[in-house]
Amino acid sequence: MKAMGTSLPVIQCCTPLSADTIDETEAEATAQLFKALADPARVRIVNRLAQSEEPVCACEFPRFLGLSQPTASHHLSKLTRAGLLNREQRGKWAYFSLDPEAAARLAGIVRLQEVFS
Repeated sequence: MKAMGTSLPVIQCCTPLSADTIDETEAEATAQLFKALADPARVRIVNRLAQSEEPVCACEFPRFLGLSQPTASHHLSKLTRAGLLNREQRGKWAYFSLDPEAAARLAGIVRLQEVFS
C-alpha cells in the first residue's frame, strides 16, 4: 500500500473473528454463562473443576477459596443454575463437575488465534 510515496506495512489489526457467527438466542445463553463467571471465586471454581478428572466435593471449596461454607455454596449454586456445573449428590455431600456442553460453548465463542507465530 502506498501513501504519499511511502510504503506502509500491512498490519493485521482488523482480521475477522475466527468464531462462527451466533444467533441472538445463542448469544443470550452465552451471555448468561459469562455473567455467572463475573466473580473471581467463580472463575477459580471453574478453573479447579477444569483441572480435575473427577467431580470435586463441595466440602473442598471453602478452604480452596478462603471463603465461608455458605459463601462457597452460593457461588457453586450460581454456577450450577447457569448450567456451567453438574451437581451430583453422594450421601450428605454434593460433588461438582464442569458441564462439558457449557464448556464447549464457551470455548467455541472465545477461540483465539495465536498472536505470535
